[in-house]
Amino acid sequence: MKNMIPIFGLSVGLILAAQTASAGCYADYKAKKDNPLKLHYGVVELRGDCSKKAARDEVAARIKRDGWTLLNVLSVFDDDGLNGKEQSAGPYYLRY
Repeated sequence: MKNMIPIFGLSVGLILAAQTASAGCYADYKAKKDNPLKLHYGVVELRGDCSKKAARDEVAARIKRDGWTLLNVLSVFDDDGLNGKEQSAGPYYLRY
């Protein structure tokens, strides 16, 4: 019986860790192209660290391949923050 308590505690801990790890991390950003000037707002799912600083590097590298320059990462958020952003981001919603 004494061995059951640590095993139960470990099981609960692993379940909670798995739920946290499965939560998505996203960033919304603004980007531009020059000649002619084009601007866009987008939302990207982050693959790396879920912080604004890490998002700046990751988003800049991913949008650069299509000639975009990152202007600003506005925020970093989880799945709940996606609500309402699809319409605003249009074709740049989870594109990169």
